[in-house]
Amino acid sequence: MRRFLVFLASLATCLGLTALPAAATPSYCGLTWGSLDKSSSGYAPATVGNVRAGRHDCFDRLVIDLTGPARGYWVAYVDRVTQDGSGDPVPLRGGAFLRVMVQAPSYDEDGNSTYNPANRTELVNTSGYQTFRQAAWAGSFEGQSGLGLGVRARLPFRVMTLDGPGAGGRVVIDVAHHW
Repeated sequence: MRRFLVFLASLATCLGLTALPAAATPSYCGLTWGSLDKSSSGYAPATVGNVRAGRHDCFDRLVIDLTGPARGYWVAYVDRVTQDGSGDPVPLRGGAFLRVMVQAPSYDEDGNSTYNPANRTELVNTSGYQTFRQAAWAGSFEGQSGLGLGVRARLPFRVMTLDGPGAGGRVVIDVAHHW
């Protein structure tokens, strides 16, 4: 009889654990992003004007400011990031690397630079960021600009375009701190 009571107590405990409410299931900030390639086609008469970053509670954010509307981009995890035109590797810190391409050059119609970073290997200061390890310039070639983003690990990310300020636009890449 004692074995039977122990069995019933064990069974009740197991059933009780599986019947926990959904709110008790761990989730990270409610993010539903994945880690597959993200892209949007389209070209706009815009040029790259700046690259900046910010920290948020659930993700780190990279922003590419454009002088016109933001349209086309391609962002994907790659084994290594290479420079546009030459194909030379872009050294990056981190456990995983995102290749970011925007359909906008970093020069105007006269060939004048619209974005010329002071340090091509450190576009933004990533010290203190949970996910970002380094952002480096990969160049601008044939009407598009690229950069590499070194992150802690292959984590979920999202990409979006935003209007403003003014007539400008932004390509925004958010990379989650955790899965």
